[in-house]
Amino acid sequence: MKNSGFVDRIDLPIDRIPSRWYNVIPDLPRLPENYIDNSTGEPVTQEYMERLLVKALAAQESSMERWVAIPEQVREAYKLWRPTPLVRAVAFERELGTPAQIWFKYEATSPTGSHKLNSALAQAYYAKRDGHTRLVTDTGAGQWGSALSLACKLMGLDLLVFMVRASYHQKPYRRYLMETYGAEVRPSPSNTTDFGRKILAERPDHPGSEATAVSEAIECVYDDEGARLSVGAFSNHCLLHHTVIGQELREQLAQIGRTPDFLIASVGCGSNLGGFALPFLEDKLNGADITILAAEPEACAPLTHGEYRLDFADAGGRGPGVYTYTLGHDFVPPPIHAGGLRYHGCAPLVGLIRHEGLLDAVAYPQTEVFDAGTTFARLHGYLPAPESAHAIRAVIDVANECTRTGREATIVFNYSGHGLLDLEAYSRYNAGLLRDVEEEDFAAPSMEALQV
Repeated sequence: MKNSGFVDRIDLPIDRIPSRWYNVIPDLPRLPENYIDNSTGEPVTQEYMERLLVKALAAQESSMERWVAIPEQVREAYKLWRPTPLVRAVAFERELGTPAQIWFKYEATSPTGSHKLNSALAQAYYAKRDGHTRLVTDTGAGQWGSALSLACKLMGLDLLVFMVRASYHQKPYRRYLMETYGAEVRPSPSNTTDFGRKILAERPDHPGSEATAVSEAIECVYDDEGARLSVGAFSNHCLLHHTVIGQELREQLAQIGRTPDFLIASVGCGSNLGGFALPFLEDKLNGADITILAAEPEACAPLTHGEYRLDFADAGGRGPGVYTYTLGHDFVPPPIHAGGLRYHGCAPLVGLIRHEGLLDAVAYPQTEVFDAGTTFARLHGYLPAPESAHAIRAVIDVANECTRTGREATIVFNYSGHGLLDLEAYSRYNAGLLRDVEEEDFAAPSMEALQV
């Protein structure tokens, strides 16, 4: 353990990268509801799933195998940045005056700057192994698109990315990164799909959403027999791949003789919370006093303001119907700067544990989130992505409650990605121009700018 006076840091040797992913489904209080085929109203068939997803990933989606071996090629690729450090935010503790210890799992060390590469490498590997030549995906702020772009280049695959239109223009540097890795990136809604053209005809200034991007991606997959959909947060298999985070965290906490009292992560769909916290869910079910807390944007908060019911993953209702917490697949979130959290619903596994009372949730307005992220950066030098700053904002509330009660708790949050490509948003905050809802600031580009 390294101690600089400002932070304590726990690193694992490279041979401690997990060799298996953890599948939480066998340990849940009950099984998730079936996915529903919209065309029949019946549970989806394996053939349905395998036309949409790579066969191996379709199998992982419903697997009851508790431990899934990580392919050696994927594990070797993980060595680009894993294991990731566990860092104690000593200066943050001092600033808050809390008796609690605050630790963060620093996932921003990956080449693309976020946790997303954990699943991107796995999905690209299986697609290549199963003979596919092209993946199609959606991305919000661009962290997932960046990760999958690199993974596809490393595995020798083509990639088409539909990027939420508001982020396509707010966050051009992530788009440039995807294009540098070789991906084709289109704004969503776009004028290159039937669904996108329909949306633009009804509302030319539509800011897009993850749901519109998923609909366009699904349309392209069905139009290309060799293509398959790649999912960056919603699917069971995606959360499965990210459990390397929580497994490493467990070992790092054991080295210092601590167990977590609070596990905190931001949630859009739930990939970083799932990978971070699900490996501890069995402990909680067996009586451990662990609070798992999801931090959402107030402008798009399905866990806080939504309801648990059957809904579609995409705006067009062409993908499978799922049971989860949702604001409705036709909900269009305002274009806040945490683009990765602008999704109408959360992953089915995250929705289920919320429904079963195993997950708490809180929502914050954008200005409070950037205030928390800026404070953290000024204390530690790490500039969090707006998504990660939601978790930091929640940490402040929890730490303050520990101060009030005198509790010497262990608070751990997932620092899911850096904000070095979000400096335009921080510039707005620093200039006093950032508002809780930025809808009026989204200027629709000309149709010429949308030609792709």
